[in-house]
Amino acid sequence: MNAPALITFSDDQAEAWDRLSQQLSGMGVDMEDGNHTPAVEGKSTVLAVIGKAGSGKTMLLASLTKSLRDAGVEIVSGDYESKKKKERRTLAILAPTNKAASVLRLRGVPATTIHRILYTPVYDPQYEVLAEWLAGTGKRPVDVEGMTDAALDRAKAFYDSVPSIPGALAAAGLRGSDFIRGWKRREEPLDVGFVDESSMLDERQFDDLREIFPTLVLFGDPAQLAPVGQSGQMVFDRLGEPRKLILNRIHRQTEDNPILDLAHALADPDLSFHDFERMVERAAARDDRVVMAQRVDCDLMARSPVLVWRNATRIRLIQAFRAANGAPEDALLPGEPLICDGIELPLKHRKKRIDLEARGLIKGAQVIYLGPGTRDGFARLHVVGAEDPQISAASIIKIEKPDEEEPFIPAAARMGAAFLHGAAVTIHKAQGSQWERVQVFAPDMYAAAQAGRMEAGVPLWKRLAYVAITRAERQLLWVVRNRLGRPQVPLGVDDLPKAAPRLTLKQEEPQ
Repeated sequence: MNAPALITFSDDQAEAWDRLSQQLSGMGVDMEDGNHTPAVEGKSTVLAVIGKAGSGKTMLLASLTKSLRDAGVEIVSGDYESKKKKERRTLAILAPTNKAASVLRLRGVPATTIHRILYTPVYDPQYEVLAEWLAGTGKRPVDVEGMTDAALDRAKAFYDSVPSIPGALAAAGLRGSDFIRGWKRREEPLDVGFVDESSMLDERQFDDLREIFPTLVLFGDPAQLAPVGQSGQMVFDRLGEPRKLILNRIHRQTEDNPILDLAHALADPDLSFHDFERMVERAAARDDRVVMAQRVDCDLMARSPVLVWRNATRIRLIQAFRAANGAPEDALLPGEPLICDGIELPLKHRKKRIDLEARGLIKGAQVIYLGPGTRDGFARLHVVGAEDPQISAASIIKIEKPDEEEPFIPAAARMGAAFLHGAAVTIHKAQGSQWERVQVFAPDMYAAAQAGRMEAGVPLWKRLAYVAITRAERQLLWVVRNRLGRPQVPLGVDDLPKAAPRLTLKQEEPQ
């Protein structure tokens, strides 16, 4: 086996590693010898690493990333790309949403979003020289307008610690608007692409990625919910069996995890909703990582939304959250959570759309409202999981009300980024995200069970419950009653980080 000696792989991980190593070697990247040759035009391959929660997909992805780096493959982050050279080989680690990418970054994997790879920044020429130097492909610039030697030293020290060009330039005293002139659709193909949470990909995204990456590896969970409109199928389902690498084993670090035990119990075809809920009750009695909650925790909703199935449930819970926090009908309070519902801009404003999406305002992004912007119709926002999270944007914020077709709009530009309230979200929208503590609204799971609906041959309530449960990193709260607890602390924004945490690629234990 060619896997790194410091890591103990299970048999299925070792087999996946060897298959991927063999495929990458055929594409000119030899992880065993730690070297690479220039890419050969016209060759392409797609593989999928498939496994349920706890099967070690993230650990395998992190190990592959380190080995490719050791072989001299350059990581493409989406914030800057040095000039293309014939012998250069690259790797991009992608996720469909900022939240999913941030989950990987917190585990030491330098991930970015698909949007940040599809669209690349256009740098001001004088700062492009500075970026080339930081990336190691150019000489230290002698004369950059407004930049002292001390500022250059600060930028270099930052980049050596955190490999982010925008972060380094910010450390030197520049703002993004100083050095990034705009964004353009990628014209040149890249090389190797790893895509996490690939169960969320739709056919169009998959086709876009295949155009860009000759070597594409999808990492996905077959038990999650397929994208809406794809008949319960995920993009890796249409790959031939030899292209699928299956991880079956649940690793020792997860074997005593009651949250994952519950998730995997849902695979039993004879398990009823009633029996499953008794299982949750028994788990809660012996382990505080599972809680049978009698009411929704209002304070937790501000940062970790309640996960529901029905849209009507979502709207009622949001209204209850706002009322409990004393939010006025005609305004938002700083600290209220939002979910980006897309960009409402005409085609002629394509450049502005690309700019907003590149900053993280893509459909499904989790956002915290900071307050009104300095211009009419603008809002100050914190984009959760984005590397540069604070942004001011023209915003259309919609607050839906029960039994009313038209939402109330407390803040609206004529066009811009559209938002719904985010104190409660549907389980479909929660895919790709994780929170330390997650509340699952059990009355909705029961309603799904009673409806008797199936998706790809599996009862819908089981797929919903599986996805909802596996969003929890540390604690699962299974809320059994349609009640909301009173808030114990006022809404605020003091808990929000000003920037993404520093990134160091680390070797993790299997998870």
